[in-house]
Amino acid sequence: MCKLVIPSMQYDKQIQLFRKDFLINSNGDLVGCFGLKRMDDTNDWIKQLDDFSNAETCPEGFVPTTQFIYVRESDDKIIGVIQIRHYFNERIEKYFGNIGYSICPSERRKGYATKMLEAALEYCKEIGLDKVLITCEPDNEGSRRTILKNGGKYENTVHFGERDEYLERYWITLD
Repeated sequence: MCKLVIPSMQYDKQIQLFRKDFLINSNGDLVGCFGLKRMDDTNDWIKQLDDFSNAETCPEGFVPTTQFIYVRESDDKIIGVIQIRHYFNERIEKYFGNIGYSICPSERRKGYATKMLEAALEYCKEIGLDKVLITCEPDNEGSRRTILKNGGKYENTVHFGERDEYLERYWITLD
C-alpha cells in the first residue's frame, strides 16, 4: 500500500535514494518534480517546492503546483513523484498539462504509476478540477497505458519546439 505525501525533510534520506536510483538507472528525464534531478540538497528542493506552491511566490511562466512523493508504507520507500498544476497558462496547457510524474526505475511495471495517478486524480477533485490534461511522449508506452487506465481520452499530438519532441495530449474527466 502506498500514499501521497507532501515532501518534507522527514523523507530526506528516501528522497536522495529515489534521486540516486533515477540518476543511475534511467536515461530519461525525472518528470514531475521541479528539478530534483539536479539538486543535491533536499532542503533546496523543498524550498523550491514551497515557492512553486503559492501564486505569490511562483516564478514567472509557472503556475501554482502541489508536489507529492508516493511512499510505500511498508518500508517508507519513495516509489514515485507526481505534481499537480492547479491551472494553466498558455505554455502549460499546450505542452505539459495538469500532471507530471515519474516512477522509480527499480519499481516500474508493477502497477504503481496507475495507482499513483488514481490517487492524484482524487486530489485534483478536492481542489476543484473537473478534468485534467496529461501529456506523454509517443514512445512512452508505460505512461500512455497509465493514462488510459485512468480514463484518459486522446486529443491530439503537438510538437514541442524547445525540445524538438512530440507530446500526446490526453484528457481525463473527473467524476
